[in-house]
Amino acid sequence: MKIPHRLYLTEDQMPRQWYNLRSDMKEQPDPLLNPGTLEPLKEEELYPIFCEALAHQEMDAATPFVDIPEAVRNVYLMYRPSPLVRAYELEKALDTPARIYYKFEGNNTSGSHKLNSAVAQAYYAKEQGITKLTTETGAGQWGTALSEACSYFGLDLDVFMVKVSYEQKPFRKAVMGVFDAHVTASPSMETEIGRKILAEHPGTTGSLGCAISEAVERATTTPNCRYVLGSVLNQVLLHQSIIGLESAAALAELGEYPDVVVGCAGGGSNLGGLIAPFMRDKLTGKKNPRIVAVEPASCPSFTRGRYAYDFCDTGKVTPMARMYTLGSGFIPSASHAGGLRYHGMSPILSKLYHDGYMEAVAYKQTEVFDAAVLFAKRETILPAPESAHAIKGAIDEALKCKETGEAKTILFGLTGTGYFDMTAYESYLSGKMSDHIPTDEELQKGFDSLPDIPQNRI
Repeated sequence: MKIPHRLYLTEDQMPRQWYNLRSDMKEQPDPLLNPGTLEPLKEEELYPIFCEALAHQEMDAATPFVDIPEAVRNVYLMYRPSPLVRAYELEKALDTPARIYYKFEGNNTSGSHKLNSAVAQAYYAKEQGITKLTTETGAGQWGTALSEACSYFGLDLDVFMVKVSYEQKPFRKAVMGVFDAHVTASPSMETEIGRKILAEHPGTTGSLGCAISEAVERATTTPNCRYVLGSVLNQVLLHQSIIGLESAAALAELGEYPDVVVGCAGGGSNLGGLIAPFMRDKLTGKKNPRIVAVEPASCPSFTRGRYAYDFCDTGKVTPMARMYTLGSGFIPSASHAGGLRYHGMSPILSKLYHDGYMEAVAYKQTEVFDAAVLFAKRETILPAPESAHAIKGAIDEALKCKETGEAKTILFGLTGTGYFDMTAYESYLSGKMSDHIPTDEELQKGFDSLPDIPQNRI
């Protein structure tokens, strides 16, 4: 039987529960720390920042499956289940015996997987009676997704968008405006933390860490307002598990199981969601797939970072998480993969990587765009720069199969489309795109910003 190019699960086959990967981890990620006391954070200490249901999900390591609220599922049904695609044309171009599949998450207005968590977080805020949310966004996919979700549930939204992306991707701002969001380039003069960062780093292009600081300050100083985050957090990986659960179900329909799972890695939302059921199999001894995280060489949290407690934001106002980090003071170069320009990595994924359950590789920007253009020509989808990192990783895995003759099954996450990233493609096609790989000295400046606390001296 010839495997179809695209497989769509039926609405009835779409998962009715999210999967909590932590429930199967024999060794848990280290707890969040209260930056004032350095003691493990209590759930109620998160209530001024997050709405209560999300704070509970953030701290819950025991519940294996969490019901998807009916109101959230109804929104999901507008664009889910998303297709699992066999990349036949890419396979031909690579002349590989490998079978390459990708889970395409770009079939919604945000153009990415981010809507999966945005809908859930907006729903829980509405349920609690919250009237306004704040957030940060890098490339703009998360800001767009949350704008859609807040508009749907009738919530006001302030978005702090990393300045370099704000300037590179003006149409993202326009789309957020369609959904009534207020968008500010970060760092800005609108917050105390923003003004401080600009004083210390005049002319900075910003970072996700800067934008997080501003969004948290706005949330904690505005009545009936809460902060939400599009990556890194345990709750976000929970919501994004629908990607992996659908992928596993679709592959099972085809009688397939991945030998290798590849995902782009910025903060960890897509990667954590994609690998969830396959990592569960690995943790429980059912299967042993290779899990490969792909990150930019310009912001190499996994491959060159340190496993330490660090602030999740540049302004150092958030709880501290133990994760692979370049230091909250690290300001990455102005690469076009704005969604991957975060100094740290999900505590869940960091723990799994530290314990040897995952691999990681870093690529230069130009070679990532080489892969993006090849994929676009063969598969007719223009990928987002973030997604192109996973494409590059999958291509390299397929070429290894060509060398060895092994017909492995490769699954990667196509997190979204690149139609708002045309300045990036223009830069690449004109030969103006350059690569920046931070030196050890540049990284050391970020490491010098790590908190000097007992937990980091062990």
